Amino acid sequence: MALPVIGIPCCRWWLNDTQFFHLVTEKYVEAAKGAGGLPLLIPALGDTIAAGEILAHVDGLLLTGSPSNIEPHHYGGQPVEGDFNDARRDATTLPLIRSAVDAGVPVLGICRGFQEMNVAFGGSLHQAVHAQPGLLDHREPSGNLDERYGPAHEVALVEGGMLHALFGRTSARVNSLHKQGIATLGSGLVAEAHAPDGLIEAFRVADTRGFALAVQWHPEWKYWENPLSQALFAAFGTACTQHARASRHIEPRRQA
Repeated sequence: MALPVIGIPCCRWWLNDTQFFHLVTEKYVEAAKGAGGLPLLIPALGDTIAAGEILAHVDGLLLTGSPSNIEPHHYGGQPVEGDFNDARRDATTLPLIRSAVDAGVPVLGICRGFQEMNVAFGGSLHQAVHAQPGLLDHREPSGNLDERYGPAHEVALVEGGMLHALFGRTSARVNSLHKQGIATLGSGLVAEAHAPDGLIEAFRVADTRGFALAVQWHPEWKYWENPLSQALFAAFGTACTQHARASRHIEPRRQA
């Protein structure tokens, strides 16, 4: 059986003071492979190609984390001096998310991708969570990669939710590291997990015919060592495979 194609939208960055690069951190490519898919990098094309043209070639979307933030005008926020934005990624992903969900294409959002999905559904963001009264400092610690992506805090999984069903528990310790976070949840989104300070750390799209889930933490980091991450990517991969079979008439793999 052909592998389901998992599209991964790229960031567009100016590197080496020479030209723009379209890129994705390798850990997301590896996680898409771990989900049983064939990763396909989608350039930050903006509005130069219709979302439907992209979706015709993929069986799922993995929206990645990034050092860049969404331009604040997309959710009614004010510009922040020195903020690192990626306008072409925004122009690619925001319309693509709604089109994918409407078409039943499985979508998994991670970190920036979590925030993109919220904004795509009309939600807003705190631009500095640590500056909000009553909220914790969720920014990453210093140190090597293992220290930066190590477990940060517990999240409470909403009983009866998708993550609760996948994991079989009502709490998990996650590697959540972010400066921005949800201020208001988008229309049609349902919270799936909360941090100890009440901040929403996961949500799903309600009333959709496909898999549509997003998390603020980083399940892609050494996903094979974490039971919740394994369950999450397994469910996403299964949804992508089912979509591929339904839309491309791909036959199930035969047992030897």
